[in-house]
Amino acid sequence: MTGMTSTERPFLNRSLAEFGTTIFAEMSALAVRTGAINLGQGFPDTDGPEEIREAAVRALRDGRGNQYPPGPGVPELRAAIAAHQERRYGLTFDPDTEVLVTAGATEAIAAALLALLEPGDEVVALEPYYDSYAACIAMAGGRRVPVTLRPDGDAFRLDLDELRAAVTDRTRLLLVNTPHNPTGTVLTRAELAAIAELAVERDLLVVTDEVYEHLVFDGAEHLPLAAFPGMRERTVTIGSAGKSFSFTGWKVGWVTAAPGLVTAVRSAKQYLTYVASGPFQYAVAEALALPESYFAAFRADMLAKRDLLAAGLAQAGFGVFRTTGTYFITTDIRPLGESDGFAFCRALPERAGVVAIPNAVFYDHREEGAPFVRFAFCKRTGVLEEAVRRLKALAG
Repeated sequence: MTGMTSTERPFLNRSLAEFGTTIFAEMSALAVRTGAINLGQGFPDTDGPEEIREAAVRALRDGRGNQYPPGPGVPELRAAIAAHQERRYGLTFDPDTEVLVTAGATEAIAAALLALLEPGDEVVALEPYYDSYAACIAMAGGRRVPVTLRPDGDAFRLDLDELRAAVTDRTRLLLVNTPHNPTGTVLTRAELAAIAELAVERDLLVVTDEVYEHLVFDGAEHLPLAAFPGMRERTVTIGSAGKSFSFTGWKVGWVTAAPGLVTAVRSAKQYLTYVASGPFQYAVAEALALPESYFAAFRADMLAKRDLLAAGLAQAGFGVFRTTGTYFITTDIRPLGESDGFAFCRALPERAGVVAIPNAVFYDHREEGAPFVRFAFCKRTGVLEEAVRRLKALAG
């Protein structure tokens, strides 16, 4: 099969033709083929809290969620999400009209963009961006307008003037990700205030991906954009259990927003999965009620792993950018005499027995991301220590 019909029209919708197989699939297959340590894809190699895993087993045995759960999500989880937002951020949401459970944050992003965009609408997004953003904008018929985060010392920064200049009369929506994957940047209060002012001034909707909200380091603070003046009624906030509790396979995400926005997103979501993850929803409801000591220990564990991998990468000769959020480290390969992240990552398993991801896949402006490579540190300490040992081969 060639992927073409007799009329020479490709099978794949033209709006998706540029995307192909994700880099994560390619690099994970490379890890399996070479026996390399996979620091590419961002999933933990240990499960989250035992009591939460047992809560899922209990739900299965008790018959809770084994059949279709309610379309918006089980009431217990919606109430837990609302309680979490109020307890941590002082944001009050009605569990019945302002909370929607999704099949992971990825579906939440897709449903939000499909619901809120029409063909020709422009979406301003912070580049580099998680790969599903571009695909979902394309599926909705929108046009993405990237605003590039650029290196500034040991971190990546947002140019607020560039952001403002990117907004036109055709802009419908801002797509914001903080803590930011892949750069590890956490937007500051001043930056978020400027984004909020711009959204209000230009009457823009905002979709904000906050799935790493519990992973902020070095005194950084996660501040939901919905809490800023004028933003409550125009912001769709996306969260995820996978990143906060290390059960990524459960695919439980959520949206919190004003009733009209939730209704719109639900209208699209119901024709994607309809519902998902029934028993796991009950377990995640219990997870969201865990004491602050769980989140503090989770952050401390990830911080130690960040420091271990960052030190090892620096010793191996990489330029290392400071991660203040997420569980990823972005590196610069130019100190190693390299400049092509794709070629570097495809050769790295044979050279050093480690898999990473070229950041260029997250850019429209590929040249901007060419020398940057991302590593994940959400792995067992012993695995990271072995990866560091292997990477030292790059330093000669």
